[in-house]
Amino acid sequence: MDGLIMAAQLITALSILVLVHEWGHFIAARIFGIKIEKFFIFFDAGGFKLFSFKRGDTEYGMGWLPLGGYVKISGMIDESFDKEQMKKPPEPWEFRSKPAWQRLIVMVAGVFMNVILGILVFAMLMFFNGKSYIPNSEVKHGIVALDLGQEIGLQTGDKIVAVNGEEVERFGDILSSDIVLSDNSVLTVVRNGEYIDIPIPENFAKRVAEREEGLSNFISIRVPVKIDSVLPGSNAELAGMLKGDSITAINDQPVTFMDEFRPLVDEHKGQEVQLSYFRDGRQDVLTARVDTASLIGFAAQMPGVAFEKFGFFQSFSVGAKTAVAALWDTMRGLGKVISGDIPANKAVQGPIGIATQFGAHWDWLRFWTLTGILSMVLAFMNILPIPALDGGHVILLFAEMIRGKALSQKFMEVTQVIGVVIILILMVLIFSNDIFRLVSG
Repeated sequence: MDGLIMAAQLITALSILVLVHEWGHFIAARIFGIKIEKFFIFFDAGGFKLFSFKRGDTEYGMGWLPLGGYVKISGMIDESFDKEQMKKPPEPWEFRSKPAWQRLIVMVAGVFMNVILGILVFAMLMFFNGKSYIPNSEVKHGIVALDLGQEIGLQTGDKIVAVNGEEVERFGDILSSDIVLSDNSVLTVVRNGEYIDIPIPENFAKRVAEREEGLSNFISIRVPVKIDSVLPGSNAELAGMLKGDSITAINDQPVTFMDEFRPLVDEHKGQEVQLSYFRDGRQDVLTARVDTASLIGFAAQMPGVAFEKFGFFQSFSVGAKTAVAALWDTMRGLGKVISGDIPANKAVQGPIGIATQFGAHWDWLRFWTLTGILSMVLAFMNILPIPALDGGHVILLFAEMIRGKALSQKFMEVTQVIGVVIILILMVLIFSNDIFRLVSG
């Protein structure tokens, strides 16, 4: 059932993205009087389709293979390889009969629409949901340096106050993609009253990619062992623990913070422990059982969360910045993969990997956030100069404009075949990587 929910979310998101992308090509072609023969969501490989209907000169439908979609533009050499049509004399309504600048607009219209969609999605998310964050000033006790943090020189208790010389106002900014994808980043921390600069090593992105936990293995917020909530029916509730209790010791071993408390709990998995605690100004002791998962059943108090609300027009400005940041991260990430700084098998995810990001429960906030990110990723990937993609067609059109005459039909057909082969190879590698990661856990 969980897999079906994840697949349904991915297919819904892809349907929206493909519809908007292909609609961009469709509208631009219509504006210039170019005939559209087919407009399909998903591919009707082998001629099989879930449904279709014809309106005017165009057949609209849905294919059975949910890996994209397409518009078949009359008189254009594309993945359909319709050579018979191309042998006939050009008609005035065909793509090949139009000026190069019009064909260029038709080619970039899909990418343009995905960018617009990304901005619109993030703008509406900001307008309806705002943005919650933890002010860095509320992180009173500093950070817990996890494995990645310790590797670069951070220590538990450090207070990170600046990144690259800029004061950190939101704790989440420390865990942003800039830390991973930027070169020569520097964290400024306060340690024992002293300001210390901690440089981020150049291979940090590779270290993050090599760990399945990613940045969650970098740092976390250090919090005292003070109870915020007790899980109903848990061992904590059975032991009489209440919200507001401050635990000071476990089996007479003093503890102040959760990073000190958790290892001691792990040592007593499946056993009872004595917990010393403060409640209403008095100290007492209670007995609680640790379950086999090393849990007692309470959550510790976290720093206060701030909330920022945006007006309608302001949300578009913030949404645009968020969308551009997603696009910039995609570009930098690909650059890291090409340079070898990040292993491709760790950084690249296909449909299976993306589906897992949606989660086993349908969360609309997460759904639209991922859809917005995917829209910007799709825009970037489609504009890459690979034959058969929009970017490949754009490069060929620029070549035609520079030469002052059209490229030969044979050359266009060969480049299209090369592009399709490249894309198929990439798809096989990406799917294989997804399956390997899924099987290997």
